[in-house]
Amino acid sequence: MRVNKINSDKIGRVTEPGRYKCFFGYLTVTPEDLDVWAHYPGATFTLIRQTADEQPVGEEYRLGAFDIGNPEQ
Repeated sequence: MRVNKINSDKIGRVTEPGRYKCFFGYLTVTPEDLDVWAHYPGATFTLIRQTADEQPVGEEYRLGAFDIGNPEQ
């Protein structure tokens, strides 16, 4: 399964920064990511595969650019 975007519902609405096991691999969530979700609960992030020296590191991901959708709804 290929996942490109993710929202807080899909990872269990985590409330602490850390590394989490997800259905697609491991996801590192930062305090800044959580701040976005605190202000925009419906925001979706692009998943970015982690690399070490330009080589993929297993199924490790972090959150990248985000879309807040229509904040007035």
